[in-house]
Amino acid sequence: MATRLISVDEVCEQLGVSRAYAYKVIRNLNDELARQGCLVVKGKVSAEYFERKYFGAAKENHKEQEEENHDVG
Repeated sequence: MATRLISVDEVCEQLGVSRAYAYKVIRNLNDELARQGCLVVKGKVSAEYFERKYFGAAKENHKEQEEENHDVG
């Protein structure tokens, strides 16, 4: 089963930030999730939510470009 939560080390690696800043990112994301009624685990964050918040727009744009290129070619 794939891990649904990511740790501070993974946030550090993906964003290229310090551990202290990565903990701040996790805390902010978990606060958002808690306000939405989700249960959270301190020091970890939903991988899906993290990806959507930090990389969602880029992934969507990349997918649209791939679709346009496929339609043209």
